[in-house]
Amino acid sequence: MATVILKPKAGLTVRHPKTLKPLNKEGTRVEMSAYWQRRLRDGDVVVVRDQTTQSDADKAKADSNQKNDKTKSKGTRR
Repeated sequence: MATVILKPKAGLTVRHPKTLKPLNKEGTRVEMSAYWQRRLRDGDVVVVRDQTTQSDADKAKADSNQKNDKTKSKGTRR
């Protein structure tokens, strides 16, 4: 499952459903689930973007692009 860093919206306390501890005001890494998707939809939490999350996404995208380029180059030449 994908993980993201979430923090509660200003002025709210949001508890983690498994630990029952409040999320850290600076953000807590959680696995996305139906619970967290509902909290996002309801506006109770916001996604925190950090360097590691962004760089992981960039690496995955770059790897995907490289695989696509290799696949395209294996075609027949005209």
